[in-house]
Amino acid sequence: MEQSKINRDSFEPAYIQLINILRELISRGIYRSGDRLPSESQLCKEYQVSPMTVRRAINTLIEQGVVSTAQGKGTFVKPLQLSTVTFGLDQLQALLSGETETQVKILQVRIVKADEAVSSKLSMPVGTRTIHIERLLSRNGEPWIFHREYLIYDPRRPVVETEMEVASLYGLFSRGNHSDFKFGKLSIVASVLSDTDARLLQSAPGKPAFVLEHLFYDFDYTPVSWGWFVCRGDRFSFSSTVGHWGTP
Repeated sequence: MEQSKINRDSFEPAYIQLINILRELISRGIYRSGDRLPSESQLCKEYQVSPMTVRRAINTLIEQGVVSTAQGKGTFVKPLQLSTVTFGLDQLQALLSGETETQVKILQVRIVKADEAVSSKLSMPVGTRTIHIERLLSRNGEPWIFHREYLIYDPRRPVVETEMEVASLYGLFSRGNHSDFKFGKLSIVASVLSDTDARLLQSAPGKPAFVLEHLFYDFDYTPVSWGWFVCRGDRFSFSSTVGHWGTP
């Protein structure tokens, strides 16, 4: 195979070009898992670049998890590591962010007293007043997601009005650009639809589902909002790419 060369007329820095060349060689199997890459001097000679350019390219590939180095031995292509695989929420985000035709129906907004579960999540005494909100998100008239949320009740904050408009993961964080949230924790668990969930989502009890739980904190690191999305398992899936992807 003809080797790519550094384009001296390109606006792209030489080290970036070298990164792309090496990634392409790895993705094509020229260098495979466990193989040693050419030495620094060999790369300098092959691509007519400086040692600094080579070191910068290799360091970037190390940071990207593509290669690793062994003292006195060289640089090696890293094997596939399932522990580094990440799954995106692109499909769910598209639905929640309005990128698709999503309808949001507010089922209820009310003040309730925190039970043990809510008090534990929001670090408050049992019986403390909280705002409870339920929403149903549908696409093309078909319900896909049921959302429950509990927020700390503060009569000084007009949260109910802003919460009525929230229908996205971005909105949950931003609250209409008036956010008191510093960060959030998300977790996904496999589940089945309860009788209530199944009725709202027009499915059958016991059908597969997944639950995306969210817990948001303010700038004092105090939990202020806890909730979860119940999603129909037949409407969503997760996918990821393992390995070094390049041009087929």
